[in-house]
Amino acid sequence: MMSGGGYTTIDNQKVSGSVPAVPDPGHVGVKFADSNLHSFPPSEAAGKISGSFRPPTDADDTFSKPANGSANDSQQSGWMRNFMVASYRPYFDVDTSDVLERIRESIIPFKASFTELTANNPDLYGPFWICTTLIFAAASIGTFVTYLAHKFQNKEWDYDINLVTWSAGLFYGYVTLVPLGLYIILKYLSAPLGLVQLWCLYGYSLSIFIPALCLSVVPIEIFRWVIVGIAGLMSSCFVALNLRNHISSAGERWFLIVLVIFLLQMALAVVLKLYFFTVTV
Repeated sequence: MMSGGGYTTIDNQKVSGSVPAVPDPGHVGVKFADSNLHSFPPSEAAGKISGSFRPPTDADDTFSKPANGSANDSQQSGWMRNFMVASYRPYFDVDTSDVLERIRESIIPFKASFTELTANNPDLYGPFWICTTLIFAAASIGTFVTYLAHKFQNKEWDYDINLVTWSAGLFYGYVTLVPLGLYIILKYLSAPLGLVQLWCLYGYSLSIFIPALCLSVVPIEIFRWVIVGIAGLMSSCFVALNLRNHISSAGERWFLIVLVIFLLQMALAVVLKLYFFTVTV
């Protein structure tokens, strides 16, 4: 091995001491495909879950529109679509602010703007959880009231598990069957209103009973009657006034229908008081 003159000799071969520079290929442009990131969210997104999920707006055709645009769902028609989970996904497309806003509307009975607020996006999420909360609140608070009454009188007390069953049947049955019956009547009178919208209205109308049940812990019978009466009156006015303008198009019998709606809601409040908060020792 020899070195000198800028060269290095390895086994009688001359190797240059400097590495030749790689020629510059010049500026290489990279072109990306066009994207829609500049417009976020996409203009076609209409719902909170997905842009393709929107509740139907036709009041007389509540369950007849596809829940999404997939090919499999488009093949389903008629009532078969009601057995698909995707058909009900749009009715749970609400967030906390939506639910709270609708609860606030429901405790202001004389405003009568709830049907307009939920006309394009009725939900079942709020009604489901309101009814579920009422079931356990009525059963637990009613049990606690009877426990205190027996405890103060030093009498034996037994827990009644049937309170949970009865409260579930009362609230779920009322919110399901009464709007269904009203839907059939209005359809017969040629003044149809969406079934989901009726379920939404009746579900939120029960939200006022949650604080009423909590206040019923006070061991004063007249106070309990006043609280339940006020809650029943507010709930009845809320439902009747929100349906009055729509039912008025049903002809001369509209007043009778609104009166029955009002009385049924008051009857619910009376049943709630008599069954859950009437203490017998």
